[in-house]
Parts: sequence; C-alpha cells; structure tokens
Amino acid sequence: MTERRVAIFTDETGWHTRRLRQALARRGFEGRCVDLAACRFDTAASPHGVLIPGFGKALPCAAIVRGIAGGSLEQITKRLGILHALRELGVPVYNDARAIERSVDKAMTSFLLHRAGVATPPAWAVEDEAQARRILVREAAAGHGLVVKPMFGSQGKGVLRVGAVDGGFVALPPLGELAGLAYLQRFVPQAESPQAPGFDWRVLVIGGQARAAMKRVSAHWVRNVARGARCQACALEPGLAALAEAAAAALGMDYAGVDLVPDAAAASGAQVIEVNGVAAWRGLQRVTAFDIAQALVDDLLARRLGVGLDQGVAQVCHF
Repeated sequence: MTERRVAIFTDETGWHTRRLRQALARRGFEGRCVDLAACRFDTAASPHGVLIPGFGKALPCAAIVRGIAGGSLEQITKRLGILHALRELGVPVYNDARAIERSVDKAMTSFLLHRAGVATPPAWAVEDEAQARRILVREAAAGHGLVVKPMFGSQGKGVLRVGAVDGGFVALPPLGELAGLAYLQRFVPQAESPQAPGFDWRVLVIGGQARAAMKRVSAHWVRNVARGARCQACALEPGLAALAEAAAAALGMDYAGVDLVPDAAAASGAQVIEVNGVAAWRGLQRVTAFDIAQALVDDLLARRLGVGLDQGVAQVCHF
C-alpha cells in the first residue's frame, strides 16, 4: 500500500508540531501527531507486529521524533522499542532510537565525542561515592570546578556546580540525591561582567551540515533558553560549524542541536558540552531567516526517502 503519511511522535502538540505539519503539507505529505505511549506491540493484530494509532494496520512512510514522555524504565524501553522496530521494518525514523539513546545518555555522549576526537570537557560517570569525591578533590586542587548533571536531563534542570566555585569549595551532594550516580563534567569558565555577560552557542546541524547558530546570553552560568537566556543571532563561523558537524556525526544524528562553550585554549575556540537529539528550535527560529521545520522535512524526504523537491510523491512509500 502506498501512503504519504508521516508520524510525528510527540507527547505534546504545539508550535513545533504545527510547523512540522505545515512543512510536510507543502511537500504533499500529511503529518499525524502520535504519542509513543499510545503505540503498542501486537503480534496478533498486524502482520508486522506494531500498531501506530491513526495508521490502522499500516505503517507510516517515515517518523519524526519530536518528544518522548517520561516514565518508568519499562515504559521508556517499550517506547524506544517502537522506534527500533520501525527501523527494523524499514521505516526511516528521524532521529532514530539509537541516536536518541546516545544523546540522552550524557555519559555516552561524552564517551563518543572523546572517542571521535571532538573537543569536549573531561567527564566522569561513577556510582562509587568515595571515588566521585576523590575526583572532585583532585580537580579542585588543580583549580577546576565541575558541573553535576542528571544523566537523563534537559533544559538545564537539576544542574549544579561543585568543587572550585568562585574562590571557594562546594562539596558533592550525597549520591542518594543524584539517583545513585554522579555524572561530572569539567566546568569551562568565561571572562564575564555585568556589561558583558557570558554566552554559549547552539548550532543546528541538519543532514550532516551546520545550518544556523545563535548565542544564548545570560548572566547565569546555565544558559538554556528555558532558564531565561536571551537568543542572539550570530555568524556561523567555519570552525564552529565543523565542530558541531563532527559532534553530530559522532552520535550518528540526522539532525542535532549542538551546545558549545567558548574556550580560547581549544583548537577551534570552543568545546562541545551537549548534543541534543530531540532539539527544540523555537528560540533559534526567532533569530534565523530560513524555515527550520521545512529544512528538517526536506532533509528527511530527500536523504531518507529519496524524494526531490521537484519530484512527485505518489510512489515513495510502500508498506
């Protein structure tokens, strides 16, 4: 059966999903929003064993992952399992489960970036509290602060600085308060003042190519837009673009929001601190001329489905 329906997996609809549906419609496709929590494995009800609400017993042409709701380990495993199953069934998933798993696991992100030779701060993930405290003391003795982050976290929630902080020493909280695991990343300091607050960069990589960048400016060291950082347009310098593209490639991303901090000591003048596989782009769109949702959809259709912009779409999906 031939279809032109794309699943947009999300746990909430709004600005992002509306923009994606509009972008798909301009190319002759229909985007249908589906919560992964509502999808199920059912080997009795369908020939391929997966049921996606709104698609009957058929499969979507492709899927865009816009959000995955939190839940128990079992629930998250099943939701990611649906994405893995679609890939096994030949449905392009953008980004697929493997890429999402790599990016949401900050320790794995650090490992893969380091392995690929991408500039990124030293990082540790340990379950032994005494070992974590030894790392903290050793780093503080060398004048370094550390950032404690939830292993699975976003939007700057739950992060704190420990070790050498503003001329003092901040101890590590008990691991019982950190879900039994310390993920530590060396803090990269900046020279800043009330007149010149610090910033980091968000670079959007689509299909292996850096397409847009912005500065996130804030007097607070946590510079997520969700925490009040101000979005500021900036040039996409070649070194910054190359670093972001290398980070996305290291994690196998179709698209990625790459967060970088300035570091004069680094070869490219920056280090990658996070790679987001389900990146929001509303803030970036405010300071960027091109239509980000359309760029994402066009990359999906061209690179993953082989559909050119001047090509008919009637015979591209066969499930």
